[in-house]
Amino acid sequence: MLRHGLGKACRFVGYTVQYGCIAHCAFEYLGGIVVCSGPSMEPTIHNSDIVFSENLSRHFYCIRKGDIVIVKSPNDPKSNICKRVIGLEGDKVCTSNPSDFLKSHSYVPKGHVWLEGDNLRNSTDSRCYGPVPYGLIRGRICLKIWPLNDFGFLRASPNGHRFLDD
Repeated sequence: MLRHGLGKACRFVGYTVQYGCIAHCAFEYLGGIVVCSGPSMEPTIHNSDIVFSENLSRHFYCIRKGDIVIVKSPNDPKSNICKRVIGLEGDKVCTSNPSDFLKSHSYVPKGHVWLEGDNLRNSTDSRCYGPVPYGLIRGRICLKIWPLNDFGFLRASPNGHRFLDD
């Protein structure tokens, strides 16, 4: 009786560990569901929108300008932020706010990206904390799931003029 109960308990623990490892690998390498909060990505992503974030792009270094990414916050490593990639390493980016009369520019250093929210007036982003190391990228948002009337791929940046090509 005891042997039978112990065998069942060991099988249960074994299956739990196996499925836990599978779930961990799926969420770490494939992607997952993310609930976004805050106004920094409006009008593209609103507070409480639900999106799907895929993680393969970051592992294969396929992040491009214009992609929306989930990143470990440079200010608070316990939280994640959602921002748009404006510049990759070596790109020239505008580091000033849209309301500034004199525009300042800088180059993104090797191994970093320049991130900005779509809502430039209400976003804490690379204009505040500088370029972000590529290693802090957790995933790339590729699909909006909720609300259902916005289901589908995400729209282009309303700030496309901030992408510099020189």
